[in-house]
Amino acid sequence: MLEAKTVGMNQKDMTNFPRVLWRVITFPFVLLFNILSFPIRSLRRFYRFLNSEPEEQPLTDTVAGLISDEKIRQQLWDQIDVLRIHLLRAVIWLAIGTGISFAFTQQIIEFLAIPVGGLNQLKAIEVTEPISVYMRAALLSGIILSLPFVIFEFWWFAAPGLKPRERKFTLIGIPVAALLFIAGVTFTYFVLLPPALPFLLNFMGIQTELRPSSYFGFVTSLMFWIGLFFEFPLVIYILSSIGWVRPQILLQQWRLAIVIISIIAAVITPTIDPVNMGLVMLPMIFLYFVSIGLSYVAYAGRQRKAMSEVTDSGS
Repeated sequence: MLEAKTVGMNQKDMTNFPRVLWRVITFPFVLLFNILSFPIRSLRRFYRFLNSEPEEQPLTDTVAGLISDEKIRQQLWDQIDVLRIHLLRAVIWLAIGTGISFAFTQQIIEFLAIPVGGLNQLKAIEVTEPISVYMRAALLSGIILSLPFVIFEFWWFAAPGLKPRERKFTLIGIPVAALLFIAGVTFTYFVLLPPALPFLLNFMGIQTELRPSSYFGFVTSLMFWIGLFFEFPLVIYILSSIGWVRPQILLQQWRLAIVIISIIAAVITPTIDPVNMGLVMLPMIFLYFVSIGLSYVAYAGRQRKAMSEVTDSGS
């Protein structure tokens, strides 16, 4: 019986040998085919994802289900886990961007110090002050480099709940958002700082002794927050295009918006004087009214599209 079993196993091995040999021979070609076709298959899956309709469920049913339905509660925790993964990847992208920035951080610091006459005009009084300045400049540069990838992570998390048109609009907005942030940083450096620094450094005839931490803290904070607020017109345009924001409401609430802007400016301004607050508030207010104009444009386009769809369905 043992001999029969051994003979059967040998016959099975002989039967499988050509199959195994064929797999070994064709493995390099299959691997090459999978590598070459991977971009095409990925683009095809991404195209289907962009055009797939989300599962719609009323918000009231979802809230009620969180209390009574164990399955919905589990789905909520699953979404929280997915969000945690996207946040972790966003932090990794930021770390990569900051790590790359270390290669040219010294040049960035020298460039940022040009408006005050160079690094030799700055006097450090603490041992760790130059290190903190170096890290701050590297972090700002890392944010700029990693911003498209960080925004994409948040888009990738929110995209399954969006309609196809909304997904495409928000996806197109990712590179535009990065460009707007860079535009805000550039605007701060070339437009706001040149007239502001001489006034601030010689206010009341008092010559200011510049420290690296205070100077670079002021400059990088102003660049970051102005760059961030430069995203506001894009956000309003996208929200108006998908019907979440109406321009009439933005226009009616402009007084409240200015109050909120002033509060934000007071929070993000490194100092408490009204001059620095004004430097932050003026571009923010201007961008708010630009956002209202873009909202009207986007909302009008949405209405025209809705009317054309009604006309096509009627005909």
